[in-house]
Amino acid sequence: MNARFLGLLAAASALALTAAPAIAQDAPKPEAATKSAPEAQVRSRDLAGTFGGQRIAYKATIADTVLTDEAGKAEAVIVTTSYVKTPADPNRPVFFLYNGGPGSGSVWLQMGAFGPKRVAIPSDAKDDGAPPYPLLDNPDSLLDVADLVFIDPPGTGFSYLTPGTDPKKYYGLRQDARAVAQVIRRWINDNGRWSSPKFLGGESYGTSRTAMVVDELEGSTYNDVGLNGLVLISTILDFAGREPTPGNELAYIVTLPNMAAAAYYHGKVEAPSVEAIVAEARKFAIGPFATALLKGEELPADERAAVRKELSRLTGLSETYLESANLRVTDQRFYKELLRDRGLTIGRLDARYTGTDYDNAGETPDDDPSFYGIDAGYTAAINSWARETLGYRTDREYQAIGREPGRNWDWSLGGGGRGAYLNIAPLIGQAMRQNSQLRLFNAQGYYDFATPFFGAEYSLKRSGIPQDRITWKHYGAGHMMYVRDEDRAKLAADIRAFIRDR
Repeated sequence: MNARFLGLLAAASALALTAAPAIAQDAPKPEAATKSAPEAQVRSRDLAGTFGGQRIAYKATIADTVLTDEAGKAEAVIVTTSYVKTPADPNRPVFFLYNGGPGSGSVWLQMGAFGPKRVAIPSDAKDDGAPPYPLLDNPDSLLDVADLVFIDPPGTGFSYLTPGTDPKKYYGLRQDARAVAQVIRRWINDNGRWSSPKFLGGESYGTSRTAMVVDELEGSTYNDVGLNGLVLISTILDFAGREPTPGNELAYIVTLPNMAAAAYYHGKVEAPSVEAIVAEARKFAIGPFATALLKGEELPADERAAVRKELSRLTGLSETYLESANLRVTDQRFYKELLRDRGLTIGRLDARYTGTDYDNAGETPDDDPSFYGIDAGYTAAINSWARETLGYRTDREYQAIGREPGRNWDWSLGGGGRGAYLNIAPLIGQAMRQNSQLRLFNAQGYYDFATPFFGAEYSLKRSGIPQDRITWKHYGAGHMMYVRDEDRAKLAADIRAFIRDR
């Protein structure tokens, strides 16, 4: 996760890598004693569980990887948590996963979707309330089909930069991707997995990271790492669709189907199903609505009236409100306006969630009820699992959503600023064209405004991206569709089939 702090691209400096073996039972060294040259902490436990209907014995390992500069000075400590079936199989698939942000730890995918344990939170878009938040066995974990390696990039989870390290060397899309790619290469080396089928998976900004990491792994002339599949969950690759600034109409177009889905869910519009209303909204968004927006001030009055009427039918907003907004309703305004008559706001990450603001008069919501409705449970789960079960020792707080990466992020591909138009989907196309067996799985929730499903479809259906190797799946929840029990099971089954089909 997490789309709340979506981020982008950067130029990089080369990294050197040192790490202890990934599977060991060494006693941890006090972190505070060697701040300038930290010892790599590695903690392991032998466990077992039933996943995908199979009883699996596995080794759970939480380990530090120390990244150094060219002179050998430690610059960053990257923490991975791996789950490897025992006895180890050098030909078994391995799935590398991370979340987004930038600044988000891997807690969301690990403790919510694919790890051997998951946190128990409500499945019906209700607040997770107060502790305790039980840790449950997760039969939907993918350990039956692949070994799993969860990566916390620099500045996320327990991973950190050492004192004196320039944040610009790690906080940016290119810099971050190089660090993650080197961690992956080292894990492959230390675990003898060069012959294993390899999959990358990211959520939210993690899908952006995937585009860059595959470029680092497969685009390296001297140390190429071949990949079998990319798993994108809640995809964001073309950022023009996320910035509804004056003159940029794309954001209004790609979020319209989300508005229709949310309006349907909350009973503001009628349709046979969410799939039916979404299909109507897609067609209208890319057709009459896009045409109307692009005409600008030359839009005829009769055409404007027709578009306004259909827009009202699809979104549940009044024609009066839509006219006041000049047919252009930002997502933030929509969260506040849709259920204003009920005194409620809706969620950004998941529009099924509702919240109550300080008052009902504002233009935008006070906060996102779909984030504060789940965050405490996940934070408790990862700390309990890592510290108490796996025995990781640190005084550092786990950064589920770390602020430092986002504050320092370099959003440019090649330096010199972010620029007006940021789209990294072409890197996916390049990787697929240069690897004839590389496949892509794309998962989207209908109620996700942070990374709209129509925006993902738009970005991945551009020229240069082989469409016959893309698997599309949609789910009846939001950004983290796995918080809903039915969708977690469906997502796991869909990805399990994707990994097997190679």
